[in-house]
Amino acid sequence: MQIQFANVTQRTTDWQRVNWRQAYAVVRNLRQRIFKATRGNNWKRVRGLQKLLLKSYSNVLLAVRRVTQINVGKRTPGIDKLLIKTGPAKAHLVDWLKLWRPWQPLATKRVYIPKTNGKQRPLGIPSIIDRCYQAIVKAALEPCWEAQFEPTSYGFRPGRSAQDAIGQIYVAANLHTRKKWVLDADISGCFDHIDQNFLLQQIGNFPGRGMIAQWLKAGYMENGQYHPTESGTPQGGVISPLLANIALHGMESALGIFRYRKGEIKKGIRRLVVRYADDFVVLCETAADAETARKDLQRFLACRGLTLSAAKTRIVNLSEGFDFLGFNIRHYQDANTRTGWKLLICPSRANVARFRQKLRDIYKRLQGSNAMCLIRVLNPILRGWANYYRGVVSSKVFGRLEGYVFWKTRRWISKTHPNKSYTWRDQQYWMVHPAYPGKNWSFVDKGSGMVLYRIGCTRIQRHVLIQGQACPDDPKYRDYFEQRRRQSGQIEDFPKAAQRIIRKQQAQCPHCGQSLFNQEEVHIHHKVPRVKGGSNLVSNLVALHMVCHLQLHREV
Repeated sequence: MQIQFANVTQRTTDWQRVNWRQAYAVVRNLRQRIFKATRGNNWKRVRGLQKLLLKSYSNVLLAVRRVTQINVGKRTPGIDKLLIKTGPAKAHLVDWLKLWRPWQPLATKRVYIPKTNGKQRPLGIPSIIDRCYQAIVKAALEPCWEAQFEPTSYGFRPGRSAQDAIGQIYVAANLHTRKKWVLDADISGCFDHIDQNFLLQQIGNFPGRGMIAQWLKAGYMENGQYHPTESGTPQGGVISPLLANIALHGMESALGIFRYRKGEIKKGIRRLVVRYADDFVVLCETAADAETARKDLQRFLACRGLTLSAAKTRIVNLSEGFDFLGFNIRHYQDANTRTGWKLLICPSRANVARFRQKLRDIYKRLQGSNAMCLIRVLNPILRGWANYYRGVVSSKVFGRLEGYVFWKTRRWISKTHPNKSYTWRDQQYWMVHPAYPGKNWSFVDKGSGMVLYRIGCTRIQRHVLIQGQACPDDPKYRDYFEQRRRQSGQIEDFPKAAQRIIRKQQAQCPHCGQSLFNQEEVHIHHKVPRVKGGSNLVSNLVALHMVCHLQLHREV
């Protein structure tokens, strides 16, 4: 189906002149009002505000920006093969979407990605139009449910991460608690088997409920053949993770976990569940209680069309340890502690092995390329993996991986220059780099000055667990999330030269006023251009989002 964006009544959007600061402020204000009305059980006001946000021009702008510039699948078309890349095309899309013309959702495009167990995970890729509508609907639906979600739910929620889930387990599984048994549970095909009728019943009379029902029933195309979807929510959609969280809401009450009004668990309750989307663990005091928790969960999931995987669900003692979200959590014997035990959380062996295999494949694929290409590919991968695990006991793992990268790089150099001597190779590629003072044997592309990230030099920095009921949509937590953003370890994702600039700006884009860590590409802008005598000093540089950078050049 071809969309004729040129047929809109009158184009009013100039993508290069959008006031992003104002657009973010309008959407943030409406989201906060929805959150506050939900906490006050004022459902009539909630529905009115949701309708207002669904029709908001600012919400449409932010939805198009997220789908076409921020999301990982921005370059992946749906079955209509439509992609939106240029500024004028994005402006046309905004003008078309804001009219809210009748729209029949298209079927998703079925693709497969490999899973860690060797199998393949099916994804349903919606069209760009459907993704934009989903982003608009999600913005109106999410704050209402953020006011209701359990504090120990961490997956695909604003302001929360896998590190928060691990931090909660660290607090709950410490040696001073009696929760020594763990129900390590796994749901069989969660996204594919969620009961759609139950999900729509959970959503209630949300103004966009009809569109959600159409997306659920849209079906998918595979090898040119249409397949209907009678159950589940397709992975790959913008709104799918939120719908999964809504379907699994209520797990705490099903396990008999109740809280006081301020969020603390009531005294006498001996269980704790930590959930990240469809992955969760239940900590109990006895093996018998863990078995009872399994039965409670089976009843909870049955009415949602879901079941526990018999092969992957198990009950273990913390002395045996278990893997969760790529981490291994275990109690180890230690004669130097008062209790004779200590809790250690490390990268899981399976994830370390997969990472080594990934590096091996990259070196093999890039054989014959130059040093700059190798560094550009490896640096974000090494830095991202290190930042994911930097909050736990990872120093030894990082050291071993650095040694592995060193020898794989030496082998890559030998294959690239088989007729050169070892002395020539060492002088050509290895040196002491200013980014790692005092460290010999840094792999450097001397033409550009780029250096390979040394994962063994990653500084361990403990993650600060988010407060239980804290939410970015809650106005009283605004300063709290501003502080967390400034202290976020995400700054380590950037090269050291850019880190100084980002710290100076407190990790905020000065043009749109939003966090630089919104997954959008970050550019370094010269206040005084180089052609006009500007320098590369930090005082003349500023970090901006890509769209803000382009807009700033348009204004000059």
